[in-house]
Amino acid sequence: MDLRKKLTDRLAALAPAGFYVGLRLGFTYPAQEINRLPGDWTDHYARNGLIVQDPVFRWVYARTGVISWAALAFDDHADVFGQAASFGLIHGAVVSVMRPGESGRRSYGTFARSDRPYAESEMAELLQIVTRLHRAGSDRTGLTHAEAEALRLQADGMRLKEISAELDISMSAVKARLANAKRKLGAATTSQATSMARSRGVI
Repeated sequence: MDLRKKLTDRLAALAPAGFYVGLRLGFTYPAQEINRLPGDWTDHYARNGLIVQDPVFRWVYARTGVISWAALAFDDHADVFGQAASFGLIHGAVVSVMRPGESGRRSYGTFARSDRPYAESEMAELLQIVTRLHRAGSDRTGLTHAEAEALRLQADGMRLKEISAELDISMSAVKARLANAKRKLGAATTSQATSMARSRGVI
């Protein structure tokens, strides 16, 4: 079974009332999403602009780890959790993951149950699963460290000659690394490869 499907199925079992996972969040949007929240709740959430008042997102941007919704209730001035409860999302947990050296890219998830609060062991498992999804997404390009480094230097504005000097390799080796990066990412141009690598948290 595909790893992502296996992990998503497990999240569905842990969050029977619904869940949302955003992977490798960039400036505004995640590179990938898994949305299993009830449609009537997401419609209500969007219609009322709750994202700017949601304590979940304040915590996600400021922290890493896992925490229960109940522990964030003190910061819920707009009663977002109370509104969620009216749609069956009564008990919840939040996960935020960011690996060292990823330039601020993080993955996050919010998970809900209607029957009972999450056990500590379940919260630990949610953190583990989101971490695995985050890593799988970042690593699946198959870029070597050398290829990613050459791509990063070009993204920083260096010319081929400058990259060659910086890495102490020939210009033909630089071109080969960039060509391999484009091929592995399925990009038509180096600038497209750079954009794709950034969106996946590779550079």
